[in-house]
Amino acid sequence: MTTVATVGTDGEGTGGAAEPYTLSHLDALESEAVHIFREVAGEFENPVILFSGGKDSILMLHLALKAFAPAPVPFSLLHVDTGHNFPEVLDYRDRTVARHGLRLHVASVQDYIDRKVLRERPDGTRNPLQTLPLTEKIAAEKFDAVFGGGRRDEEKARAKERVFSLRDEFSQWDPRRQRPELWNLYNGRHAPGEHVRVFPLSNWTELDVWQYIAREGIELPQIYYAHRREVFRRGGMWLTAGDWGGPKDGERVEKRLVRYRTVGDMSCTGAVDSGADSIEKVITEIAASRLTERGATRADDKLSEAAMEDRKREGYF
Repeated sequence: MTTVATVGTDGEGTGGAAEPYTLSHLDALESEAVHIFREVAGEFENPVILFSGGKDSILMLHLALKAFAPAPVPFSLLHVDTGHNFPEVLDYRDRTVARHGLRLHVASVQDYIDRKVLRERPDGTRNPLQTLPLTEKIAAEKFDAVFGGGRRDEEKARAKERVFSLRDEFSQWDPRRQRPELWNLYNGRHAPGEHVRVFPLSNWTELDVWQYIAREGIELPQIYYAHRREVFRRGGMWLTAGDWGGPKDGERVEKRLVRYRTVGDMSCTGAVDSGADSIEKVITEIAASRLTERGATRADDKLSEAAMEDRKREGYF
């Protein structure tokens, strides 16, 4: 996507003719996201950014820093910690929070399990257990806008989302209450107890994300690049061995050269065989792929045809 506009000149040597300039598709996406962050800052009282240390949340924070520089980001961060997160990603999260002097809220799934509010699933995955800690944290902190890194190219339920997505007093999503967003006009109106989920990366693709990361020189956790890791095969994916419940009898652990396209709970996020150990190689690999990162590597999205939409209706992102 290239945007073309014209600018006036002082007329010297051109007779006052306007000169065209172009805005690259990455510049246009960046401009849209910055506009969204500033709109939320102007419309809402207590926004928060979901930040896990994954590439999309890292990109969101980078764009928020740009939107308000040289002032600090006027939002805190929120992470729903399943207790099965990759150590490299948690380390990145904590270093980033400290570097920018941000406030981090953590909603712990393990805490809910310890209090017997939630129970472990037989398959060991905790991603579906994130909804209650997330929604109760939103209610307790009275967050009225919550930024998420969801993109429409990831999954069909996310493709239905508007940039501003209204949630009711129970944090539930009703596709029939989606509001029109003509001419990039966003409606943040909500009743007491309701809040709005905001998706500034809605119109980005996975390839856009990586091209922008390359252009901006954004640091990512190293698991996004090819490295040797002990993994085992389950459900057609390479999963990381760990205390969460894998491997089981008959599942053989082997050391392979892999990388992660998306990062979530270790129990449901699969690695892909890859030799892409640099950002240039990653971009080449993604450009040739015909599967989205969630479709290829997220077991929680394969529980049923409508797995993501069902969770979104309950309050998940």
